[in-house]
Amino acid sequence: MTKDNYIYSYYQGIKNGKYTVGRWIELLYEYIIKGLEEKRFFFDQKKANEVIEWIESHCFHTEGPLAPGPLKLEPWQKAFYSCVYGLVDEAGRRQFREVVLVVGRKNGKTKIASAAGDYEFRSPEFGSRVFCLAPKLDQADLVYNDIWMMVTLDPEYQELKERLSEKDEHNKKLYDDAELPRHRMSDLAIPGTNSTVKKIAFSAKKSDGFNPSLAICDEVASWEGDAGLKQYEVMKSGMGARPEGLLLSCTTSGYINDSIYDELLRRSTRFLLGDSKETKLLPFLYMIDDVDKWNDINELRKANPNLGSSVSIDYMLEEIAVAEGSLSKRAEFITKYCNLKQNSSLAWLESKIIDKTTGEPLDPEQFRGCYCVGGFDLSRTTDLTAACVVIEKDGELYVLAKFFLPAERIEDATAADGVPYNIYIQRGLLTPSGSNIVDRSVMTVIRRLIWFNKWRLTAFIWMTFFKGSIFILSYRRPKDF
Repeated sequence: MTKDNYIYSYYQGIKNGKYTVGRWIELLYEYIIKGLEEKRFFFDQKKANEVIEWIESHCFHTEGPLAPGPLKLEPWQKAFYSCVYGLVDEAGRRQFREVVLVVGRKNGKTKIASAAGDYEFRSPEFGSRVFCLAPKLDQADLVYNDIWMMVTLDPEYQELKERLSEKDEHNKKLYDDAELPRHRMSDLAIPGTNSTVKKIAFSAKKSDGFNPSLAICDEVASWEGDAGLKQYEVMKSGMGARPEGLLLSCTTSGYINDSIYDELLRRSTRFLLGDSKETKLLPFLYMIDDVDKWNDINELRKANPNLGSSVSIDYMLEEIAVAEGSLSKRAEFITKYCNLKQNSSLAWLESKIIDKTTGEPLDPEQFRGCYCVGGFDLSRTTDLTAACVVIEKDGELYVLAKFFLPAERIEDATAADGVPYNIYIQRGLLTPSGSNIVDRSVMTVIRRLIWFNKWRLTAFIWMTFFKGSIFILSYRRPKDF
């Protein structure tokens, strides 16, 4: 443990109470420290500190009261960059290539992304490719323009520009200016190193072959549906030829369901709970732990690590006061400042807790005539379809559950999720249904679990398969079933 090891110092601050963080951040740094101790990966302190020193020397605030002053990183930000750039594998290459940062509004996430983009753009590496991604170009402009403003505010750039602009008595340039960053119509570029920064809106088809060294995905919580999912996957797969490639997603929470943000949250929380085999994902989830304490300043520190610096306590208290008087403002506050999305994207149960609920297989016949509640979570191609029944008998609760996945998706899902789905099939917990989509054969299993009369069964099939509803059904079985 040496001086300026920001990972260890931040971790120690978490443990001794100096820094208030939530459950997910504490789990992340415990994972990192354990990984270093077990030599699953290594820490290159020189590489990490060089990045931090470069950013504090060459990156600047581009708006607000601190502009145009230099960036001064907070301890959590130094630990963040140390993890991203300093954690390496046995070959000395970046260990974590997919980084997710979820942090409250006004906590400097855009500056973190822009500084990383500026560093990659002006690094000595030849052929660096930085991409700023967003659903629309004006949103992608935020990070893109921030990078260029940082470049132009740097005294080193200003001195280089002035020196390279010198001319002789014939008005000819004395020096080759190929090393000078420039703002072209289509991109930012340094011809001498063949490095560029580009902004792109969603077009997964046109993004093939981009080969990014850094892809910045800004506000992924606002990326809707399939377009966002496809764009993310295209850029991720495009880094295959770059061993140091980095996919950086920075966002606050949002309102859109079934998006890439939901997918990243599911993967991230499973990873942090130890239920994933992924080794290249690095999720920084700054969120509060207790929604009932959404208006408690100390709890809010968990989602707002810059509280007291870029986010003033007076400002936060005023936002709390507004939210306390309005249900709609409260919902927005919980989403944007507490970083809690009001759905089930988080993998909230650890595997060891789930294991305690398992036991010997149950025979449905022994529950004939008992009261039950049935829940059905439907899907077509990607997610699991689930049929679950909670049954009450003699004062005890019993659970019968079946899960379904398209047969031709099982291999891809196993690789993507790190879950042994074939073992679940062998144990009878997962049923292949259909080829590319879950078909109506699931209704046969549901029919065996729960009795319906013919009219209600027809209505159920129509609602679920034609309207895509997800609902709870509660009833008592007839005695003569």
